[in-house]
Amino acid sequence: MADRLNGYRILILETREEAQFSRLLAEQGADVLQCPMFAIHDAPDPTPVEAWIRRFIEAPFDDLVLMTGEGLRRLMKVARRTGMDQDLVTALGKARKFARGPKPGRALREIGLEPQVTTEKPTSEGIVEMLSRIDLAGHRLGLQLYPDKDHSRLIGAITAQGADVDTVLPYVYDAQAADANIVTAIDEMAKGKVDAIALTSSGQVRRLLDVARDHDCETRLREGLAKTPIASVGPVVSDELEALGLRTDISPPEGAYFMKPLISAMAATLGKTPPRAAARA
Repeated sequence: MADRLNGYRILILETREEAQFSRLLAEQGADVLQCPMFAIHDAPDPTPVEAWIRRFIEAPFDDLVLMTGEGLRRLMKVARRTGMDQDLVTALGKARKFARGPKPGRALREIGLEPQVTTEKPTSEGIVEMLSRIDLAGHRLGLQLYPDKDHSRLIGAITAQGADVDTVLPYVYDAQAADANIVTAIDEMAKGKVDAIALTSSGQVRRLLDVARDHDCETRLREGLAKTPIASVGPVVSDELEALGLRTDISPPEGAYFMKPLISAMAATLGKTPPRAAARA
């Protein structure tokens, strides 16, 4: 099974868990071109985060919705710094925990806990759909948010079910720092020096287009994508691609929307043609 991607140059757009994706690709022999999309920083003002943690400890919420694994890890970082980590883990154990997809579940397991429910769809809409089947009237619900998204519809939908929602935003993005990396990646695709681009979140698609527009290279991006196979981890990413006039060339089998099945699908598809070694020489 090893070396199935030997000689193929794969572009990945790094976000929170792409280090694992890069490692898995490298294990298959791929030449991984890593493109950081943004830097992640702790919330610039830790006071609201610390206050949220204290409220959780003093009176544990009935329910907790974790939108990202990064969010929980950042909360634990603040808790450790302030000496509240053990108390927070105890409080987390008392709450019913909902995870938006598998990543928050992995972060929970790092501290010895498990989610009670994981969404079938790792989206805000998936959270709304899942919670709509549960009686939340009179519940105190903690909601961990993530940056650069309007969460008002999600909060409104939960509030409409009678829950008292207490939100926390434990980290922020620094997108400008990564713009140069993305422009370079666009140039590499346009030159035909990338055998495939692998996308694991819809946000990556939007960010790629936004940077291209900001730097007047959207035409070059679309030219590069026209000659580069596009691998999508699942329907959420593929829908975003379609909405922006792009296609999906490679995807894992239905229901297997994870990194390893995506890599297997890439190996099966790319293996039908030789890597572009000559173009990179």
